[in-house]
Amino acid sequence: MSQTAPLFDDLELPASTDASDTASALRVQPTGSVRLPAAARAFNLQLARIDKLKSQLQELEALAQAHRLATHQRVGPLQARHAKAMRAMAVFLSARLGGKVLTALQRETARQILCSLAHTLAQAGDADMAMLHDRHSPRTLAELQDERAEELKAQLEQALGEPLDDLHEGASADEVLQAGMERLRQTVADEQERRREAANKRKAKRKAGAVQQQAQAQMEDAEASMRKLFRQLASTLHPDREPDAQARLAKTALMSEANAAYERKDLVALLQIQQRVALADPLVAARMSEEKLAALTRLLKQQVAALERERAGRNDQLAAEFGIAPGFGVTPRVLGMVLQEQVDELEEALSLMDHDLRRVQDDAGLKRWLTEQRNESRRRRRQNEFLSDLADEFF
Repeated sequence: MSQTAPLFDDLELPASTDASDTASALRVQPTGSVRLPAAARAFNLQLARIDKLKSQLQELEALAQAHRLATHQRVGPLQARHAKAMRAMAVFLSARLGGKVLTALQRETARQILCSLAHTLAQAGDADMAMLHDRHSPRTLAELQDERAEELKAQLEQALGEPLDDLHEGASADEVLQAGMERLRQTVADEQERRREAANKRKAKRKAGAVQQQAQAQMEDAEASMRKLFRQLASTLHPDREPDAQARLAKTALMSEANAAYERKDLVALLQIQQRVALADPLVAARMSEEKLAALTRLLKQQVAALERERAGRNDQLAAEFGIAPGFGVTPRVLGMVLQEQVDELEEALSLMDHDLRRVQDDAGLKRWLTEQRNESRRRRRQNEFLSDLADEFF
């Protein structure tokens, strides 16, 4: 690659074999025994914060991958055994419905349990269970899905206050939910944009004080410096100016990185690309002016804020994926508790299903079991009705 002049008039970064690995490699170094000024220490602090946040994001991803693997290894086999037991019960009940041992009430209870089991397994992709469900249910799975989609559509339209008229006919419940959530996100984004515009208009009407004017001037200076850095990188890395095919490919890749970094205002990434371009130059570390440092520190603070938002958002996404209760972070301890809870629940459900399968093998046991299931279903229904009435009364 061709040699390049320093991209900031008063800054040259030290070259090293690992300079592009961390933001802290870009920090301003003290000269001899002279203590760094406050502006330089503030600049270095933001670089360290960027490294820490990026490290935390990497740790989150590593934790997520490890948890998915552990879930696959520990929960997967239990889920498969539980599904096999559910399938055995559904097939058994289907066979007993063909006999004359059960009363009409017992047959209805068995049919409801069979359809519930088959529905759950069909949703997991079991085609045989889908056919078994439709053979015993007064409504097919397709009809139930259409009904659920219509109910969900009505609920979302009521919440949004407008129709979801861009859905195709026969949209599934998942498609309805996705369309509704997208409309909700757009509504929230539009409202936030409206508030930002209103706030900007209010700020424009107020005369900026001396501190605000200085901050604005620093930000403009920092953004101008970043534009200069990007333009010089673009000039140096322009692939059409490189005759060597291999070097042209390398420059194209670096230019793509620079474009992405500039788009997201990632000053650290641009400085790291500068180092990679200029590694062949014997650069001598120099110190920025305090004014330049203060200006660029503002850009770094913006990057820190963006990384903090990214970390919080990723934590929320993973918490939702792994079923972590609100208020808990994605940590090894919490993930371990979640995994153990899943294992305990599945082992308990599997033990209960195995116990039930043994009980129902003779006629007397089957009848007692169906009666218990019917009574338990009634108890849960009465409890749900009581809680619903209680909620209506107080809310």
